Amino acid sequence: MSHPSMGGDPPDDDDSEEYFDDFEEYDDDDDFEWLDGVVPKPEELLSLDSVTEELFGTLRGWFDVPSVVTLDLNAVDSAVLELGDPQMVAALAMRKLQALNLLSRPGVRTTTDVVVAIVNDLERALVQAPNMWLKRRAASTDWDRALADMASGESEDLEEAPVEADEVDPEVERFRILHGALHDAMFAVIEISRGEIREFE
Repeated sequence: MSHPSMGGDPPDDDDSEEYFDDFEEYDDDDDFEWLDGVVPKPEELLSLDSVTEELFGTLRGWFDVPSVVTLDLNAVDSAVLELGDPQMVAALAMRKLQALNLLSRPGVRTTTDVVVAIVNDLERALVQAPNMWLKRRAASTDWDRALADMASGESEDLEEAPVEADEVDPEVERFRILHGALHDAMFAVIEISRGEIREFE
């Protein structure tokens, strides 16, 4: 059968029916047959393996988080002081990053709601972490010595330090890029789930 634009004869009725039948056989959902079962993890989620590892290490370094952290469970309100401690905030975020790191690995099953919940749980801590770190660093800095080192050109971090007042610290900028990768993974999972709770592997 030739197409009219090719200069051939127009299709007869039988040919027309056959022509449109070809389109009717195509279903937009054909590309998403896997949605009825386990969904392959999107690349954004798989990439969190390295992202969470780097965020984990950064938080440990920024807040001197030890390998073992003890929680005070003496009373229901005993966590008030702990949850205001930057080191404890970082430690709890690191625990969530451990969980997200595990769920991002190929072969480990998770679901839409679990990924969304963990990323949301991390949100406040990761937003606050850079400012808490900068305040912590400022409070522990020997400013007389730091200014003397800068004047003599002996400061090791001078080349990496921001020059302008509104310039972002390189470590903070890197941290925010990694934080953004968590959002990318969450939104990729939500998009693929198409409004449903799906299983990913």
